[in-house]
Amino acid sequence: MIKALSLTLPLAVLAACAPANDARYLITADPGEKVANLRSRTIEVRLISLPSYAAASDIVAEGGGGALFALGGAQWADDPARGMAAALARGLAERTGASAAIEPWPLNTGPDARLDVRVDQAYARADGVFELTGQFAVSSPEGTVREFVKRFDIRTPVSGQGPSATADALAKALAELARQIALAM
Repeated sequence: MIKALSLTLPLAVLAACAPANDARYLITADPGEKVANLRSRTIEVRLISLPSYAAASDIVAEGGGGALFALGGAQWADDPARGMAAALARGLAERTGASAAIEPWPLNTGPDARLDVRVDQAYARADGVFELTGQFAVSSPEGTVREFVKRFDIRTPVSGQGPSATADALAKALAELARQIALAM
C-alpha cells in the first residue's frame, strides 16, 4: 500500500504541473451551397503552401503591436497544410459533386484538375477578423479544363476569444475559399 502510494504521489504532482490548455482543434470547412456542376469530375488538391507561422502546430493570433502569439498552448489537431487541404477537398466535393482528394492522387486514372493553393496570410487579427489571403492555381494534367491562377482575399469575423473562435473563423474562411474556387472552375 505504501509502495503504491509512493508511486502515485509523484505522478499526481506531475499531472498538476502539466499545462492546463493542451487542447487540439480540428481544421474544418463549414458546409456550403452547391454550385453548378463542373466539367471536372475529379480534383486533386495539393498540400497547401503556408507561411512558417501558419504551418506550425501552434494556433496563433495577432497581439499588440502586430506581433503573432501562440494562443495558450492550443494546437491544431492535424498538420495545418494537410488539414487545410483535406478541408478544402471536402468543401469542393460537397459544393461541386466532383470527387476531390488530397495528394497523392489515389486512383490509377489521373485527375481532371489539380488545385494548388499558396497562402500568404492566415491568422486572427487583433481587430477581430480572420485573414486568409493568397492565390490558387488550377491545372489540367490531361488538358480537359481551362488552366488559370487567381488571387483570393478572404476576411471572416472571429466571434469570441481564444483558439476555438480562431478555429471557427478558419472554417468559415476555408468554406469561402472552396466557394470561390468552385465558382472559378
